[in-house]
Amino acid sequence: MKSGVRSPKSEASRLAFIALGSNLGDSVRLLRAAMERLQAFSGEPLLRSSLWRTAPVDCPPGSPDFVNAVVGLVPHAAETPETLLSKLQALEREFGRPTRRQVNEPRPLDLDLICFGGERRATPTLALPHPRAHRRRFVLEPLRELAPALVLPGQAENVRQLLTRLPPADCRRL
Repeated sequence: MKSGVRSPKSEASRLAFIALGSNLGDSVRLLRAAMERLQAFSGEPLLRSSLWRTAPVDCPPGSPDFVNAVVGLVPHAAETPETLLSKLQALEREFGRPTRRQVNEPRPLDLDLICFGGERRATPTLALPHPRAHRRRFVLEPLRELAPALVLPGQAENVRQLLTRLPPADCRRL
């Protein structure tokens, strides 16, 4: 399932990376199905990390573990971060994500746009790069499989280096 960034840095700068998570239902099946659907959003074959089992972070007490992954895609020519975000949110709803009642509540599918090339945004509906991605092991571990040398916009260190700064966490490859 895993495949790394196959091409020069110039192509990596065109990639959008999306973090996937699930902690309700058959999370492994749901993430694999979501990856299949995300392929339609990419102009080239999707890059897919391994699946990772992780302890919930900043979630309500008693929340089940998550299964997480990251995909990299080459957005279609007319795609913008905003249009891609809209498609991701529609896919979450299609997979049964309810309207949010509580922050970080359990959900069948969570899709976070981590970065869209070098784009930066700070609007009420979209922050790019994702404002907490550089502090989240459950994002950086699978991202390291695809793009260890990636420097997220606004960061000075690459994914591999960012991981060395994080405390240990319950995050293991499935």
